[in-house]
Amino acid sequence: MSRAFVKEGDGSLEPLPDLPISSQPNFVTARGLAALQARLRDRQEALAALKARAERLDKLPEAAAERDIRYLEARLKSAILVEPPASLDEVAFGLRVRVAGPQGEAWYEITGEDEADPALGRITPHAPLARALIGARLGDEVVWRRPSGALTLEVLEIAHADPIP
Repeated sequence: MSRAFVKEGDGSLEPLPDLPISSQPNFVTARGLAALQARLRDRQEALAALKARAERLDKLPEAAAERDIRYLEARLKSAILVEPPASLDEVAFGLRVRVAGPQGEAWYEITGEDEADPALGRITPHAPLARALIGARLGDEVVWRRPSGALTLEVLEIAHADPIP
């Protein structure tokens, strides 16, 4: 084998490229902020465990943990905690909304990006559905502009999100 393709060095890896950070403001709910803090603690503990291994030939897991820690620290530094409004007069960040449309009823919660999970009905405030819902009141009809065509939804209920577990 040619030595031209073998990198000489001390066995350390170059840092992995940083995870992309959204250009949107980093609005977070109290639950989302707590989740980010917990994820950071978990990754810091994982990194400490990786560095304590007797056999450390594979440095990739350490580099991945360091990259994740940089991302989480940046997200926490830019976090803007938004308390949900006490009033349930209109849909806003941090609230849940039940809507009815041609395909039935569904609940959505408007959350920060790091907390968003479509499977749980958690959407970001800049998602097209959230933009259609924010500011809507009970009984209002909103138009959700989707790539597959516009969908009209009626706002049936506005509620506070579940508290932090």
